[in-house]
Amino acid sequence: MTGDNLSEKQQFQIESIKSLVKDKFLGEGSGHDWWHIHRVYSLAKSIADIEGGDIFVIELAALLHDIADHKFHDGDDKVGPRVAGEILLEAGVDKLIVEKVKRIVEEVSYKGAGVDTTPSTLEGKIVQDADRLDAIGAIGIARTFAYGGAKSRAMHDPEVKPVLHSSFEEYKKNEGPTINHFYEKLLLLKELMHTSTALRIAEERHGFMLEFLERFLREWEGKQ
Repeated sequence: MTGDNLSEKQQFQIESIKSLVKDKFLGEGSGHDWWHIHRVYSLAKSIADIEGGDIFVIELAALLHDIADHKFHDGDDKVGPRVAGEILLEAGVDKLIVEKVKRIVEEVSYKGAGVDTTPSTLEGKIVQDADRLDAIGAIGIARTFAYGGAKSRAMHDPEVKPVLHSSFEEYKKNEGPTINHFYEKLLLLKELMHTSTALRIAEERHGFMLEFLERFLREWEGKQ
């Protein structure tokens, strides 16, 4: 099913949820704002055009993937699926679709280098790929520093080394400098893409981050 084949009811539900999410997140300052959600939504649709999947499920999940992110709810990763389900039911979405979307929201987040977070469905893999693409490249760099600032984290401290967290609990407790996040997550994402379409995009964005880090660390030392 493509976006063009959605029923009028489904199109109305998409637009209603899009409006709700935009109102909630427009102007948010940590990099998890409406425009992040909009980019993930657009990327997910573009990937689905090539890779397939149920586009209605993909669009709903992309719009709601950050509706109650664990990072802003004391690490509770059950809030997001619950809130997403409530919104979908209120919008009159079929219960079977609601459960599919809730599972994607539950499975979408990165939870540490040593934690397998492979989604259980193609639709989930596409949404996760889109979300991770927005975490890398130029936008990913900007979002990383926006989040670090929102959490009052140092940009860089050479004496604090990156940690490859082996559990979600360890990852949730991480408060390291922003630059460490590149080594703890962002530089790992390229190899974690599920679709060939996302991997192609990720390769270029990954290269841009490497160039940025090389320059950042050189300038950090006061070098030309």
